[in-house]
Amino acid sequence: MDEETKQKIQQLQLYEKSINQLLMQKQQIQLQASEVEAAAKELEGRKQAYKIIGSIMVAGEARTFAEELQERKEAFELRIKAIEKQESQIKEKTQKLQKDVMEALKEK
Repeated sequence: MDEETKQKIQQLQLYEKSINQLLMQKQQIQLQASEVEAAAKELEGRKQAYKIIGSIMVAGEARTFAEELQERKEAFELRIKAIEKQESQIKEKTQKLQKDVMEALKEK
């Protein structure tokens, strides 16, 4: 196996690690988004609610807290889309590199 093929295989391994890291990040963000969504549902129909800031609990309007939760959920959704875009780009590069490696190995 020539040096170029070895380097391509190493690059493939790095791409796989990157994809795994992105998947883990995406799962964590999806979990946070679902928690925010559940909290927003709990606020429905309430006039007053409480939230924890640091080590204290603060009272406020449920509507205000619901708006904050909606903003957080939207931010999570944007992050998920960005991760999915990165994931897609890396997968495309991986497929191309795999094809190159397979062709190089067939020639041997």
